[in-house]
Amino acid sequence: MFTGIIQGLGTLFEKRPAGGGMIFGLEAGFTLADPEEGESIAVNGACLTARNIQGNRFYVDVSPESLARTGLGRLQAGSQVNLERALRLRDRLGGHLVSGHVDAQGQVRQRRPAGDFTLFTFSLDPELTKYVIEKGSITINGVSLTVNSCDRDRFSVSIIPHTLAVTTLGELRQGDWVNIEVDMIGKYVEKLLAGQVPANGSPSCINSAFLAEHGFLK
Repeated sequence: MFTGIIQGLGTLFEKRPAGGGMIFGLEAGFTLADPEEGESIAVNGACLTARNIQGNRFYVDVSPESLARTGLGRLQAGSQVNLERALRLRDRLGGHLVSGHVDAQGQVRQRRPAGDFTLFTFSLDPELTKYVIEKGSITINGVSLTVNSCDRDRFSVSIIPHTLAVTTLGELRQGDWVNIEVDMIGKYVEKLLAGQVPANGSPSCINSAFLAEHGFLK
């Protein structure tokens, strides 16, 4: 698990095909203290397994599924990426709970200044925007952000100067593609409300009537 609070930037120094996927060589722009072989590191929001860690350099295997679901395949040697090491239970949860499992790619539709802030509008498949709510959390290229507004096929976020300066979001321009992970809570709630019948044949007792009866719905 991750928080969406980027620890620093990394640079892709090697990229090569391997077994239908890719192998990336990455160098973190910060010290990898107490590195653990096989630990999880989020690269632009995608949870990958670090191996052959030597100093601040490490390698990751990028599966065909990750290449299809994310924009990692478009990276070139020299590209910068957002990096975050996995959350420890004693760490502060400064953003929100992020799984590192990218749902889809979205596209920058608009970027405009709003005072000292920058307002971005992204397009997103309507099958995913149903999980996006105003003032809810969303992850863009691994960065935890708060949704300003949302519509059927798009949403907007307001980004502070600090975030633009320390992540790759500052480089985004209209037409660019980004990795998006929606808040997982909505998915669990949807499945529970669907009242799916489990293996034992007993229907779920958690439904809209149950939630209303116990004060969760009005």
